[in-house]
Amino acid sequence: MEKHRYIVGIDLGTTNSVISYIDLENEEQKIETFSIPQLVKAGKVESRNTLPSFIYLPGEHELSPKNLALPWNKKKDYCVGEFARVQGGQVSNRLVSSAKSWLCHRGVDRTSNILPFQATEDVSKISPLEASSRYLLHLKEAWNHEREAENALEKQSIYLTVPASFDAVARELTVQAAKNVGLEVTLLEEPLAAFYAWLYQYQEQWRQELEVGDLILVVDVGGGTSDFSLISAREEEGNLILEREAVGDHILLGGDNMDITLAHIVSQKLPKQKLDAWQSVSLWHSCREAKEKILEDESIDSAPVVILGRGSRLIGGSLKTKLTRQEIEDTLLGGFFPQVESNDFGDTKRVGFSQVNLPYANEPAITRQIARFLNTHSKAASPNKVLFNGGVFKAKVFREQIFSVMQSWQKKKELQVLTGNDLDLSVAQGAVYYGQAKRGKGIRIRGGTAHSYYLGIESSRPAIPGIPIPMKAMCVVPGGMEEGSQADIPESQLALTVGEPVIFPFYSSSKRKDDEIGSMSDYEENSFNEVASLETTLKAEGEIKEGDNIPVKLHSKVTEVGTLEISCQSLDKKHQWNLEFNIRKG
Repeated sequence: MEKHRYIVGIDLGTTNSVISYIDLENEEQKIETFSIPQLVKAGKVESRNTLPSFIYLPGEHELSPKNLALPWNKKKDYCVGEFARVQGGQVSNRLVSSAKSWLCHRGVDRTSNILPFQATEDVSKISPLEASSRYLLHLKEAWNHEREAENALEKQSIYLTVPASFDAVARELTVQAAKNVGLEVTLLEEPLAAFYAWLYQYQEQWRQELEVGDLILVVDVGGGTSDFSLISAREEEGNLILEREAVGDHILLGGDNMDITLAHIVSQKLPKQKLDAWQSVSLWHSCREAKEKILEDESIDSAPVVILGRGSRLIGGSLKTKLTRQEIEDTLLGGFFPQVESNDFGDTKRVGFSQVNLPYANEPAITRQIARFLNTHSKAASPNKVLFNGGVFKAKVFREQIFSVMQSWQKKKELQVLTGNDLDLSVAQGAVYYGQAKRGKGIRIRGGTAHSYYLGIESSRPAIPGIPIPMKAMCVVPGGMEEGSQADIPESQLALTVGEPVIFPFYSSSKRKDDEIGSMSDYEENSFNEVASLETTLKAEGEIKEGDNIPVKLHSKVTEVGTLEISCQSLDKKHQWNLEFNIRKG
């Protein structure tokens, strides 16, 4: 194994990014948080534990190079972090946000320059892939500025977290974003990282907190997404082991939705005048700041909300009101955390047409989303323990409300909350602990791939006019297939055409946990999610001629870093073609 001085965990969050690390040359083996230098005002650099995941793209002559300069780069033409977030609140059409959500959006070309989305033509846009690379570049350059060359970030063992619900393409793009800035990373699911952070906090005492038969629900609600996972504790050869049982779908629902809702409520108290787009974004940011002040300090009953005026009326034209604790609790508890029954999943029907944008959840109630997840994945047993993660749960009232709702669903078991995590830093800390566990210095949670993956195969039957040929779904990667493992796909003999592009529809499922590799199932839309297509053009080499149909067998691999590889191999094993994801859909 290559020698590294540091194990580094990176939480590349939708709203904030964090770096944690452990110095392997330090006997204490304590996980530390790297304080990230960043612009906090024009021309002013400070170090913070979190890097807001925002990029600001200034207009020509808007900000001087001196205002954007960083200690390691005096010629920046954009900024990342706190100043980007603040400046973007004033000039919203130049602010790149939610890049992580766009990176997993199957309906757009994620390598195309589309961000800021719907910005005016005078803004030079960047792609979701490029935005993710820029966040990582800032983290890399900030780290390297603080350390000697031999301890540069690119020379360390790095674990980068992603939502458990990220599909194979989103994972591949995340790894590519890191490669674009010279970083080699291993992926880890965020809810697992949160649970690893809990294990780190309790050290050897964790066995006193868990027992055989426990089923733990990890509820991770951040600024942009909600992510759920189930982890079981069971006995094997006299030892207590942990295993991830299920993950949920990718749900674009989080603190941002709550802030927008509060902005709508507050706007009703303002003088009857229409806010322009600039002021609406300003109101949104001001409501978020007010909400955070109130919920993080129980002694505060209200906080001011200020919307600056425009142009010459910048000060005199400001609009002022306030947001109260009662408004927050009435609005957010009732809208996002209502008391519901365990079989109340809300209205899941979608409108036929919608504007092109991020695929936000159409059901805002997080408690209903949890009910739907548990109904799908834990019919045999209900969770008896819950671990909260994500910035939304810094508000005690939200943790208490979900606990109350879930406790009402329990028939016999008492629900227990696992405590101890730092909700801002836990994911990055857990990634570091996972790196230690892979070296034999910690407890590993069994899991493998969070989804099962399938290739779409046309059924063999005569064509009938007007009736599409039914599709079969062939399992090429079963759920739980471990990183670093590979397998030939049984009974996968197919004929590929040489000299022409060959396309395979590619699907995933988080529900079909019992399908074995090579098994065929009838394609049903409610059981499978379309991920992308796999494409290749077979080159005619040697004795192979264009137009030949080459019998091949399929081979699948889950790489050590957590991505997928599917290949076609001729039966004589003389030729092999790798299938590549088509990520330019949209």
